[in-house]
Amino acid sequence: MAVLKALFKWIVLPVLALLIIISLGLIVTGNGYIFRGFQLTYLKGEATANIDDYVDFDNRTIRAGDALAWEKHPSFGQVALTPTLQNALDTDNTVAFAIIKDGKLVYENYWQGYDANSHTNSFSMAKTVTTMLYLKAVEDGYIASVNEPITTWLPEYADNEYAQNCTLADLSAMTSGYDWTEDYYFPINPTAKSYYGYDLVKQMLNRDFVAPCGGQFDYSSGDTQLLGIALTRALKPHGYTISSYLEERFWQPLGMQNEGYWSLDGAENIEKVYCCLNASALDFAKFGQLLLNGGAWQGEQLLSKAHVEFMVTPNTDAFVKGDVPIYGHSVWTDRDSPIPFYAMLGHLGQRVLVLPEENEIIVRLGKQKGLPTPVAGFHLEPDLGEYATEVKAILDGL
Repeated sequence: MAVLKALFKWIVLPVLALLIIISLGLIVTGNGYIFRGFQLTYLKGEATANIDDYVDFDNRTIRAGDALAWEKHPSFGQVALTPTLQNALDTDNTVAFAIIKDGKLVYENYWQGYDANSHTNSFSMAKTVTTMLYLKAVEDGYIASVNEPITTWLPEYADNEYAQNCTLADLSAMTSGYDWTEDYYFPINPTAKSYYGYDLVKQMLNRDFVAPCGGQFDYSSGDTQLLGIALTRALKPHGYTISSYLEERFWQPLGMQNEGYWSLDGAENIEKVYCCLNASALDFAKFGQLLLNGGAWQGEQLLSKAHVEFMVTPNTDAFVKGDVPIYGHSVWTDRDSPIPFYAMLGHLGQRVLVLPEENEIIVRLGKQKGLPTPVAGFHLEPDLGEYATEVKAILDGL
């Protein structure tokens, strides 16, 4: 008994005291979100956010209207994946894979208990959708122009010398000079705080612009979330949230087959627009098809062709001469590769690839990012080149 008392006094009590001090320090410094993050990741056996975690957050529902199923290609059900592609999908914990050619579904498959109705997290693919919404708001007259100064909607930055010259287009191009650290694993950083924190608007507006706008491309979820705050404020007088605007302008017109869910911040007052749009694989595919169609769908122009071109065209001014321009406005681009494409990309390997010259869409959703052997001539992440080349080989053989 005496030994137990000594252990409690000299080991257990000091450890408890240290934990209490650390916990209080995290709370006082505004990092109390770490407890929520710890609960939703490490205690679930995850090292980072996961594709199913929308159930852990409050969400706004994006209601489906009249569902429009993908028309099936004449070769549907007859396509076999190449051994190389099958191995990559298996190795990378893929849960959904689909191929669309000429607007028709050629192939779809699901693994690990997922199916056509499963909802998974888009992660940064949501950035593309957010920019579609901001551009639609310009078309609807809710935002004056693509290049409207951010201070119109973010007056908190009116006195910042850098922000004064910043436009909404700088946010969608990620050339804003906003102070941000993009990290998905280290727990103390603004990306983790925005994901697990309790007041996203307060967090974002407490950070500053620290470099001139319109400079080099610097990937930043913070830029997209600022764009989301501006869009939220522009839509509110017209009775919309971001989710309801998406529902009316794109989700229902596209005939999405399932509801969508957009996760909210801890204060339940704004969508986490840099991530966290949760949908099914074939519904994600429709955003790719809309881009490929130049914004048209079933005879209706949902987004102007000019705005689609604005998104998918590489923003060459944001890259040093000699570097490959790999980003437009919330769309990744690889136009100089052997099979030119642009893409919606997300954490852990969420992909919607658009191959304009092949008139094809490739969708891949999964639990980890693939890193196979790089394919010569491709400039973005290695798995993208493999998906593009293997799918082209499959379809060329039909």
